[in-house]
Amino acid sequence: MTRDELEHIIRASGDVTDQYEFIIVGSQSILGPVPHPEAVFTMSAEADIYPLNAPELAERIEGVLGEGSRFHEMNGYYAQGVGPETAVLPAGWMSRVHRVQSAATNHRVGYCLAVVDLFLSKAVASREKDREFCMALLEHGHVSAADALALVDTMPLDGDQRRRLMASVRRWVRALRDAGHTLPDPPA
Repeated sequence: MTRDELEHIIRASGDVTDQYEFIIVGSQSILGPVPHPEAVFTMSAEADIYPLNAPELAERIEGVLGEGSRFHEMNGYYAQGVGPETAVLPAGWMSRVHRVQSAATNHRVGYCLAVVDLFLSKAVASREKDREFCMALLEHGHVSAADALALVDTMPLDGDQRRRLMASVRRWVRALRDAGHTLPDPPA
């Protein structure tokens, strides 16, 4: 997915729901803070989105713009209607979002996660594709382990989950360094 395609999804979501502001979570949220990322970050054909002030309308987005819809068939990409519970995020994430708003969005607003918040939400999800995404964010310098680890204590997780999350981030940094990438040591 490209930034132009994300803007189209924001515009179409506004048309379908008659809402003005949307939250974009998931991998394509990177298109807010990094409008033209490396190809590894644009392979997904879906954007996870919900209306900020009426998350229950995400079902309408899913029905009209979702996978297998006419919109998907015509454009080759689609919207996944999700809810606020979809991404586990650190405290204060909303103050760090990146605003996507233009004539291409029909001046509707898409709030994309800051890269560090996106990284942490993917790290918590911990599927294989999430691990690969997180390691690519580190490898390409879009997030630093130090910045991510500094926010772990603000995550809505218990102590054991936080320790596992921190261990995962440190392990990814070691793996990248062992593979020849130059990354700073994460804080102890």
